[in-house]
Amino acid sequence: MTDKTYNVLFLCTGNSARSILAESILNKEGCGRFRAFSAGSQPKGEVNPLALKELEALGYPTTGFSSKSWDVFAQPGAPEMDFIFTVCDSAHGEACPVWIGHPMTAHWGVEDPAAVVGTEIEIQRAFAQAARFLKNRITAFINLPLASIDRLALEQHVRQIGSLEGASVKSAKAK
Repeated sequence: MTDKTYNVLFLCTGNSARSILAESILNKEGCGRFRAFSAGSQPKGEVNPLALKELEALGYPTTGFSSKSWDVFAQPGAPEMDFIFTVCDSAHGEACPVWIGHPMTAHWGVEDPAAVVGTEIEIQRAFAQAARFLKNRITAFINLPLASIDRLALEQHVRQIGSLEGASVKSAKAK
């Protein structure tokens, strides 16, 4: 058993909903084995209040989050990432910064709950569904035998996680 803490960065274009959900969920579910962060290519500058409301309803942390640029994590002195997961199709298709340490990457696309137009209940349901899909991916990820699996097999596993239930259109096609 290793005492290593793995750094994980969740990327989304706006860094206001899905990546925030994933950051909070992994930080709690990872039980200190993982340290999660989130960022965006074009951050909105504020966290979607419905994302925080969903996290609170599920018992996850809701404080300390900010919508920030992924450039923050490509600068000297930034935490070195072990894994980077894109959670929206737009960020998956963008040219990312060069990451220190060549982290393992995968696309875990989930439809954007903030883009849902409808009743308050339909919008809340979209946030709940996004959180559930992300929690399922994170649960599969934290149960991988990271310390005892070779890099090639691990890459295959983290990419397959992206095709779990709720995969966005691009994620489903990437199988």
